[in-house]
Amino acid sequence: MKLAAAALNHRDVWMTKGIYPGVVYPVVPGSDGSGQVVEVSEGNRDWLHREVIINPSCDWGKSEAAQAAGFTILGMPRQGTFAEEIVVPVSQLASLPSHLSMQQAAALPLAGLTAYRALFSRAKVQKGERVLITGIGGGVALFALQFALAAGAQVAVTSGSPEKLERAVALGAEAGFLYTDPAWFNQVVERFGRIHVAIDGSGGSGFLGLIDASEPGARIVNYGGTAGPLESLPMRKVFWNQLNLLGSTMGSPADFAAMTSLVTQHRIQPVVDQVVAMRDGASAFRRMDEARQFGKIVLAP
Repeated sequence: MKLAAAALNHRDVWMTKGIYPGVVYPVVPGSDGSGQVVEVSEGNRDWLHREVIINPSCDWGKSEAAQAAGFTILGMPRQGTFAEEIVVPVSQLASLPSHLSMQQAAALPLAGLTAYRALFSRAKVQKGERVLITGIGGGVALFALQFALAAGAQVAVTSGSPEKLERAVALGAEAGFLYTDPAWFNQVVERFGRIHVAIDGSGGSGFLGLIDASEPGARIVNYGGTAGPLESLPMRKVFWNQLNLLGSTMGSPADFAAMTSLVTQHRIQPVVDQVVAMRDGASAFRRMDEARQFGKIVLAP
């Protein structure tokens, strides 16, 4: 397929630093992409000339419960989307949502899939539940906000930036909390209420605040560890309050199909921070590394 746009994820930045697990060079990074199919193998002519997005979750396997041992993510070891053209299996393609531009659609795949699985396949969020999403401003967190609102949940967010909190509230969040305040989790309980679901991509010491802000029986889903490991876990709070601690990574083909259906049904538009020319990609990497973005950073030819 000829690529019209691609988008950055944190894994791309970590690969350039050599801190992503199993880095193999040389490699073309990039897990997100949109474009047009320009050549197909025999038997797949129905896809020719169609506008598509790519599912970056490769070789998931047969189980919906977890990925198989051979699972990989597009953009290493398989060559990625920071290119003019790419060859992918037809099974990884999905039609471009009709209400999105190529640049908007390129922002969707990895972050949208990760957010969908965390919210629906793992946490099984329900209408009316209180959901707390940490680290608003990143792609997964913003999709989680949009998807949870589409499902009828009440949503609050955390960030280290007052400006990002304001922008999240403008998108529909009921409240925002600065995680730089040592008592942020108490403020969540007082102003928003104890949470039924938490969607967290940070880990670190802030994870303990999620436990303290949770309703008994709550589901806490973690999909990343940008704040580092958790040094200790208060097991008594976990078992006594019947808390469910759930891990989540990427998603299955069924998750991807359900995610694109949700986006189409509710006409959800990805939040795009910037569109950067591919030749200026280094500046996009710096912006993400410095956590200055609000939404997805898109690369265009």
